[in-house]
Amino acid sequence: MMKPIQFEHAHCIVEYGSGMGSFTRELIKRKNPDTKLFLIENNSVFYRRLKREFGEKEGVFLIFDSAEKINTYLKKYGVDTADYIVSGLPFTSLPAGVSKNIMEATQRAIGRRGKFITFQYSMAKRKFFSRYFVIVGRLLEFKNLPPAYVLVMRN
Repeated sequence: MMKPIQFEHAHCIVEYGSGMGSFTRELIKRKNPDTKLFLIENNSVFYRRLKREFGEKEGVFLIFDSAEKINTYLKKYGVDTADYIVSGLPFTSLPAGVSKNIMEATQRAIGRRGKFITFQYSMAKRKFFSRYFVIVGRLLEFKNLPPAYVLVMRN
């Protein structure tokens, strides 16, 4: 998930569905001190855990809400577009309307230069993602059990 990110040039990174913080820890470790990191989580149990672990970190904005509303938060904190949006959301199990709303919000949030990077266990949603983005990279991570795909996309 981290391989496609050029941390030295990133001013804003967003993580959808931070969950238990697996990707979050790496993002915090690798990001520049002045990079804004938005963590979007809508599960209250995960949110409280994330708040305990990352709530006091400099440049980290923890948001208890849906990824559908990312643009509201970027605007609130003075960010035009995100350089990267990283997602572990399970798009195969999300309601179609929610997935559609997240994709449309993500299109606006990454603008012309940003990238959307998602971690999926199958390629079942590839056609869905292709309706919104150009897939510019695909990695298969065998170290993960089960193996998972990392798709890199842009507008």
